[in-house]
Amino acid sequence: GGGFRGLIAASTKYVADDGRNTPAFRLEGSGESNGRAWEAGMLVAQGVDDGAGDGPRIRLDAQGRPLIRSFVESEGTVTFQGVFTGAYETPLADGKLRLNARLFLNEFNYDEQNYLQFPTVAKEFDQWGEDEKEIELGARYTRSLGPRTSLETVLLQRNADEHFGETFRSPADSVLFTLDQQTGESIARSVLKHRRSDTLSFEAGAEGAFNWLESETDYALNGQPQPVPAANVRVEEKRGELFGKATWQARPSLSFEAGVRQEASRISSDGDVELEKTLYFTKPRFAATWAPDAATQLRLRIEREVGQLDFDDFVASTEFNTGGDVQAGNPDLEPEQAWVAEAAAERRFWGSGAVVLTLRHYELSDVIDRAPIFTSSGAAFDAPANIGSGVKQEVAVSLTLPLDRFGLKRAQLRGQSTWRRSEVTDPTTGEERSISGSRPLDWEAHFSHDVPQWRLTWGVDAYGAWRETYYRFNEVNVRKLKTFVAPFVDWKARPDITVRAEIQNATERGFHRTRYRYAGPRGSAPLEYVDDRDIQFGRVFYVRVRKTFGG
Repeated sequence: GGGFRGLIAASTKYVADDGRNTPAFRLEGSGESNGRAWEAGMLVAQGVDDGAGDGPRIRLDAQGRPLIRSFVESEGTVTFQGVFTGAYETPLADGKLRLNARLFLNEFNYDEQNYLQFPTVAKEFDQWGEDEKEIELGARYTRSLGPRTSLETVLLQRNADEHFGETFRSPADSVLFTLDQQTGESIARSVLKHRRSDTLSFEAGAEGAFNWLESETDYALNGQPQPVPAANVRVEEKRGELFGKATWQARPSLSFEAGVRQEASRISSDGDVELEKTLYFTKPRFAATWAPDAATQLRLRIEREVGQLDFDDFVASTEFNTGGDVQAGNPDLEPEQAWVAEAAAERRFWGSGAVVLTLRHYELSDVIDRAPIFTSSGAAFDAPANIGSGVKQEVAVSLTLPLDRFGLKRAQLRGQSTWRRSEVTDPTTGEERSISGSRPLDWEAHFSHDVPQWRLTWGVDAYGAWRETYYRFNEVNVRKLKTFVAPFVDWKARPDITVRAEIQNATERGFHRTRYRYAGPRGSAPLEYVDDRDIQFGRVFYVRVRKTFGG
């Protein structure tokens, strides 16, 4: 319960293809004395983007004839990342106060050379970088108001500053794009909890939040400034919420939970887009849990969910290097809403084994996807927009399988997979399609084997291939990432020193991207070309040494 504890760790990643080394250093400590506690940590690191790499690119016209052949060489590097955290906890006024702080710094650079081989020999150059800084301060106060009642209050302040700049040059065009963005978030939340009896408890509380964003965008084509919708805006959101919840343990094997949240928000925008609106949402929730025996549990949930607006959707972005355009921002968004019905069945077996099957159905409204917007000059830009209602279904399976019965003592296989199906009406074509970015399948699997006589654990982590399709008003963008496999060994050299070695991306997976570009709005304009990239990223050798100290 007292004394000093901590760890120190150092690691490096070596990229086999290009010889880059990206080191990292972590230091953490914590301690307690006389009812007070503190903790602090720091992580300083560099990193690599495995979505960048080398590979061929080909562009074909609608009849399949080649328009462009080239070879892409690209690198994405986190040149510096720093995460610094601290917390202090102390008794205060018959309660407990916890203060916490976090500073996040990140610098990322991307460099791409596209060597054109057909129809002419030339080169395209794309370079972009971003600098991020985020500061977060928080406080949490908890206090007992009696043997059955407690109060918790949370305060949070977060501010971020980001600068993004991109330069793109080709034989025909020169493009410069910059974005400066500042955001802030202030949250105050208080919850009163009361246990009426051993089987019945209540919660009630309130939350208030103030979010804001300021952005300034510049876009120049061949030295000439170009208009961008919502280029320079300030957006504010003031949100309040009241909530209550009751939990009833009807029997040892059966429990119910019911609650409701009432949310009101006011959103305003100044600058290029001026608007003001007030939104109200009622969010009921019901859940039930039944355990017919010690190894089985059945769960049911019905809830109305309301998403939080992503301020990144309010500002512009770019895709110049793949032949794309500026993607406009849109401050006039409403949160996506969904009625969710979920059923889950869990069965435990063989001591530590378990299998869980979960089914979910979403009835969506105000789906946030992509749609065209137009400037005063008539130019069309793709932007986030509310495109109407839709549906989504998910089937998720997770498995934890101990392998002792198969002759592998202290070995375990864990895995999970989610299948998705979604449907919305495309605002450009009027036809049914999936939601942009929704992956039809996600899966991962993890095998580990403890070998105590050698003081090590070895295994393999695998993250499955996935596919995402994005629908713009004048193109369809398909992104595929192949399966990522990483065998590893953890060796305990001493009780306080652990060495870990991994071969990340052992299968040398690549990133495949195909763009179907149309001469105008899809559905009415013909296919103009198909642009295909197959980018490969090599193996990465990772080593980490970690030492713990203290009790």
